[in-house]
Amino acid sequence: MKMPPQIIGWREWVELPEWGLRLRGKVDTGAKSSSIDVTDLKVLPGDQVAFRVRLSKTENSNRLLSAKIHRISRVKSSNGEVQERIVVKTTLVMASVRKEILINLCCRKRMIHRLLLGREALKDDFLIAAGVDHLVDR
Repeated sequence: MKMPPQIIGWREWVELPEWGLRLRGKVDTGAKSSSIDVTDLKVLPGDQVAFRVRLSKTENSNRLLSAKIHRISRVKSSNGEVQERIVVKTTLVMASVRKEILINLCCRKRMIHRLLLGREALKDDFLIAAGVDHLVDR
């Protein structure tokens, strides 16, 4: 039986348990795909990629991770530039929802939020209360 969509705010705490991460994510229904701020991206043998996730905009903290490359996609960034990005799959936990999502790896160091959740990750499971910041308990 399908659960009704979970109501979330425009910004929420998100867990990516396979990576041992808990980050504040910005919900962006204007973006099709999700993205996370990474540095030191290295393609490895066997369709694997290694990368460091930046955990904070203000602190120099990061976590070294690796994942299987799901695909390489052409993505139009917020400034209109088309880029090729590596896309990986991971598990998202937010509110009472646990689901696999695709997330592209890119540099978001100039952005306020390290994690952007796009429509593909949100569809079917979430409704957004656009005027509410952090509706779900941390």
